[in-house]
Amino acid sequence: MKILVLDGVSEKGVEILREPGFEVVVDNEKHTEEELIKIIPEYHAVVVRSATKITAPVIEAAKNLIVIGRAGVGVDNIDVEAATRHGILVVNAPDGNTIAAAEHTMALMLALARNIPQANEKLKAGQWLRKEFMGVELRGKTLGVIGLGRIGTAVAKRALAFEMRVLGYDPYVSEEKARSIGVELVSLDEIYRQADFITVHLPLTKETKYLINKEAFAKMKKGVRIINVARGGVISEKDLYDAIKEGIVKGAAIDVFETEPTTESPLFELDNVIVTPHLGASTREAQINVALDVAREIVNVLQGGMAMNAVNMPAIPQELMKTLRPYLQLGEKLGKFVAQIAPEVETVEISYSGEIAQLETAPISTAVLKGLLTPLVEDSVNYVNAGVLARSRGIKVTEKKTETAEDYANLITVRVASERCKCEHSVAGTIFRENDARIVMVDGYRVDAVPEGYMIVAPHIDKPRIIGRVGTLIGNENVNIASMQVGRKEVGGRAVMLLGIDAPVSEETLKEIAKVDGILDVKMVSL
Repeated sequence: MKILVLDGVSEKGVEILREPGFEVVVDNEKHTEEELIKIIPEYHAVVVRSATKITAPVIEAAKNLIVIGRAGVGVDNIDVEAATRHGILVVNAPDGNTIAAAEHTMALMLALARNIPQANEKLKAGQWLRKEFMGVELRGKTLGVIGLGRIGTAVAKRALAFEMRVLGYDPYVSEEKARSIGVELVSLDEIYRQADFITVHLPLTKETKYLINKEAFAKMKKGVRIINVARGGVISEKDLYDAIKEGIVKGAAIDVFETEPTTESPLFELDNVIVTPHLGASTREAQINVALDVAREIVNVLQGGMAMNAVNMPAIPQELMKTLRPYLQLGEKLGKFVAQIAPEVETVEISYSGEIAQLETAPISTAVLKGLLTPLVEDSVNYVNAGVLARSRGIKVTEKKTETAEDYANLITVRVASERCKCEHSVAGTIFRENDARIVMVDGYRVDAVPEGYMIVAPHIDKPRIIGRVGTLIGNENVNIASMQVGRKEVGGRAVMLLGIDAPVSEETLKEIAKVDGILDVKMVSL
């Protein structure tokens, strides 16, 4: 494995990348898109901060790339959509710079309230100006926090320590969660109407681009002060300039800009605007922390593990991963099994019954789709692009949950169907104690099989001289039968045979098995 490290990522992170024996190339030169396109094909992973842009053409050229790591939170310098289409994982380090960004926000808020940079500049120029720089206290003021993620929440907690009233807006945070941190959850318009200070903590997306614009400023309380330590472009710089000139906004503290790096902006002309060159995460501690976090993620992914902080797949908290891991493995096996016995797949229904229905099942469903699609499509299928590939092929995926599972503590059932072939197939599995995974049902017939290795799956009529004949044909290839399961509902009716075998058998043997009187179909499944 070969890893490219760009943008001056901390050496401590580089050390972690080298520990497993990966070849790590540290390149701190600033590269154009064309230069990256030339060098990226040989790498399996790339790590960036905010300077390098990993664009769609770069990703298209990255034939061996498995994972892109962002040593920080925001990923607007990475084309996540293109990465997802190509099955490339994008991971970030959302926790490493939380404190640094929150503290910088508070520093700017205090500087804005007390005119510290302006007073410093004038005093050093020989002017003792006290009345001109009369400030305001934070205590008793209303702070509007737009975005209650990690950083927004950290800012809210610190603002409460300053005895501020904190209003929050975040469509993905519940009122209960907001109350637990002392924040009143309100609408954006209510923040604009009431807040004395507004701080933004949102990623830059199509939805958040210029979220705070001319219309927003027109709704704001006159004399409001604005802080942005999130992403340039969330606030329209032109509209902010106009709002300050019009007296709507008393002052602003801006750490991020629409174009970076920048040394020219109309905002720089205004005395009541404080600016810093994207220093939100620029502490020694933060740079080490994000480098360590993203390096550990990349090592884990390259060694076949699951990412904890993936941007383009469901994130799985570490404490939950231990519980989910056996179900992820079982789900993938069930998907792979049913894909090999079903001639066509148009719909997929994944049912969770019993204890498992109480868990976060989205990652397990992704694992099922990964297993299902791997035998069916030419594209490389992984946890990142499984859902995208299913949708692109028009496969309809549904989930069902029930609190009880008859005869089992937990049960995952994968049912696929196709109108074209008028066919339906299903497989169900469970986890017994000590993470003992079993397939317990195939097409409605009870079995008990370990989901591993090679299997012969043969629906048949329940009558004598079938199993022996099939066993003989397999033995003629000098292949050993390791296990045998037969599921039936009634004597003399339809049944299903599962034979665990130590090696694959030839197509010729499968054809001979299909000719055995009473055999209705035969498939060889590889797990």
